[in-house]
This record gives sequence, C-alpha cells and structure tokens, in this order.
Amino acid sequence: MPPSLDHHRFTVLADHGQFYLQDLDAHGVWMRSHAEDDLGAPAGWTEEAVYVHRIGVQPHSIAIGTARSDMVETTLLFHPTAPMASLEEADHVVEADIELPTGDLAVYGPADDLGQEQHVNVVAGRYRVRVSYTPSAPPVSGHDDDDSEFGDHLHYRIDIWPTDSPAALAVLKQGQRLWAG
Repeated sequence: MPPSLDHHRFTVLADHGQFYLQDLDAHGVWMRSHAEDDLGAPAGWTEEAVYVHRIGVQPHSIAIGTARSDMVETTLLFHPTAPMASLEEADHVVEADIELPTGDLAVYGPADDLGQEQHVNVVAGRYRVRVSYTPSAPPVSGHDDDDSEFGDHLHYRIDIWPTDSPAALAVLKQGQRLWAG
C-alpha cells in the first residue's frame, strides 16, 4: 500500500449480518421524507441484494452484508482515482456509488447507539465504493469471538474514490449463492 494512501481500519459489530457506510445526516433526511416508500426493502435489502450483490443501497447509504453476525474487520482505503480491482484473493467483489453531501462518512453496525459510529471526514461529493469480501481469521478486536455464530470469517476491504458521473451497481466477482451460515 502506498504511504500516501489514506486508510482506516475498523472492527464493527455486524449485528443482523450487516454494517453501514453512511452520510448520517443526509440519509436521515431522506429516510424521514421517504419512510413510507422504504417499507418493502429496509436498508436496500431486496432479494437480489441479499443473494447477488450482498450490499443494500439507498441514497447516502450502503449496507454491507456480512457472512456472520459478529465482530468483523474492515479497511477503508481512499484513492484519488479508481484503483485496479484485485479479484484473485476475494470471494466476492461489488461496486456501487454513494453520495456524501456533508463529507461525513459514518461506519457503524445496527446495534450501535447514536454517537458510537466511527467517522471519517471526506470532501463532500459522489464516490464509487468497491467492497471485496476476503477470507480471514477471526478479528483481533479485544472482543470475544462468538463461536456460536455461523458463517465464515471475512475481511471487508472497502476501496473508495471520487467520481463525477453516476454508475450502476456492478458485481465484479460473484461469490457462492449460499454464503452466510
């Protein structure tokens, strides 16, 4: 990894098999004005999102599906331009856009209380996000690993770079259909 690359490592409680990347304020405004529209697929979790994409996408938010409801490790890597996709090591790789109009990217799990999010300040704008699901050992987090949870231990590498033009969600490498538990 180049020394100038901006990166952040987090351990997140992926309760209900997910954690979020989100502009909290902008997503909150959208949720309050569109809550009735979102009753069918909370957090963007359509059937296709669950079984194919493994991410749920809503305005200003990406919910990242995890193979376990447990502590998971993630690394956010910020790039000035689109990095080369490394598909060899990952089991699954998917890309989507996220708009961050406040420039505050929050990383958190559904069980986190308000204020427990981990924040990264970025330049406000549109970003492309690539999520790579890579097999790993249990996280070294200071928390006990929950051996009763089913599912593989994965590391969630998240590459992020600015983009001017919107692009459709894209699965770059499809993992197995049954993958969690």
